[in-house]
Amino acid sequence: LNLGFSNDCASCHTTDPGWNPALMPDHNEYYVIEGAHTTLDCAGCHNGNYNNTPNTCFGCHGDDYSATSDPNHAAEQFPLDCASCHSQTAWTPSTFDHNNFYPLTGGHALVANNCSLCHNGNYTNTPNLCSDCHTADFIATTNPNHNALGLPMECAMCHTTEPQWNPAQFPIHNDFYVLEGAHIGLDCVSCHGGNYNTTPNTCFGCHAADYNNTTNPNHMAAQFPTDCTNCHTQNSWTPSTFDHDDMYFPIYSGKHEGEWDLCSDCHINGNNYSIFSCINCHEHNNQGEVDDDHDEVDGYVYESNACYACHPDGND
Repeated sequence: LNLGFSNDCASCHTTDPGWNPALMPDHNEYYVIEGAHTTLDCAGCHNGNYNNTPNTCFGCHGDDYSATSDPNHAAEQFPLDCASCHSQTAWTPSTFDHNNFYPLTGGHALVANNCSLCHNGNYTNTPNLCSDCHTADFIATTNPNHNALGLPMECAMCHTTEPQWNPAQFPIHNDFYVLEGAHIGLDCVSCHGGNYNTTPNTCFGCHAADYNNTTNPNHMAAQFPTDCTNCHTQNSWTPSTFDHDDMYFPIYSGKHEGEWDLCSDCHINGNNYSIFSCINCHEHNNQGEVDDDHDEVDGYVYESNACYACHPDGND
């Protein structure tokens, strides 16, 4: 009566004594019998009690769910609806929406059908962090040496999931060297040459050849500073700035302000700016007068370097 069965006994029973055997032709109205369920007798599910029989997967298979340890369904909080992964034919083979736990993309997708590569037969507490599976790769990588450089162990910061770890980016480059100006447009090999260990991070470390080969002015001969940013920006070598007054000799201030027109007025060798002349201009070109002015100066020599040694700021 509670289940709303038909009043027509013949719909389930024969006329044999004891009401047995009996059938339930409308069982599908309560629970559809499919797969392995079709081979079970009534007692397999009802155990002699046909009232309040559960009609959910977990209602009948709660013990199977709780007892399963590989993977541990309860610990991993798998859904209680067995049909999410299993068919009604058998527990195996099963399907599993891996993306609910860890998306399989790129190189991971290539091994999606070989569960043991990641799980090794144990599906409980499988790690889902890059470093959990790839620490050995991290430590073994020498170019660049991830461990020595203290790079983050979150592989996804630089790598995609594509095979062979390529392509890779390096979003934390500024932690090691700030990329500005013309440096921004360079590809990695321009500076690293395929070797990412001990790459210099100073101007001269990369631009020594530029410095040494520059002849106008000759940086080496003039002993210019090796920090390119003293005179150059990171956009281009030119235009450049040069603080002649503070770094070498005051020509934009003091007595020599306005006394020259071209660099060559003092720098008589265009290939070597360390060579200069103090005696080719104004009154210094008259050696007799200069000698008379210094007749009481010990060690006086009529020579430009001697002039500079005594008059480094251009004053008397």
